[in-house]
Amino acid sequence: QLRELHITAAKEVDCSGGKKAIVIFVPVPQLKQFQKIQTRLVRELEKKFSGKHVVFIAQRRILPKPTRKANKLKQKRPRSRTLQAVHNSILDDLVYPAEIVGKRIRIRLDGSRLFKVHLDKTQQTNIEHKTDTFANVYKKLTGKEVTFEFPEAYL
Repeated sequence: QLRELHITAAKEVDCSGGKKAIVIFVPVPQLKQFQKIQTRLVRELEKKFSGKHVVFIAQRRILPKPTRKANKLKQKRPRSRTLQAVHNSILDDLVYPAEIVGKRIRIRLDGSRLFKVHLDKTQQTNIEHKTDTFANVYKKLTGKEVTFEFPEAYL
């Protein structure tokens, strides 16, 4: 199963409490196959790297916003290459196997933003201990602050 899978990069991110996390970047087309075996792979790698958290993220490209002078001859920028789209999909990859069920943006009085991400209650036991790591990795990759919550399911 691992034979045809490659990684593009790996990065170590410092987390709170002196812990480190390992971020493994994989090619976007192979992300699906990685996610099929992700739970087992993460378990083995965390065992190997003695308790460091391991996360898989697709290596995506952000294209610059087309300006008036640069946009004469090139193709239109696809929606999937926008900053917003890439940051959202990084967040999705980060919390896999859990699913994001909602987002709230809190804009503080000084203008800084705090993203509250609501995760699926069913996966709470599996990833609750990693939410700190997720927040630190996301901050490192995108510069956005994010907190994770497991809200009660409401109708």
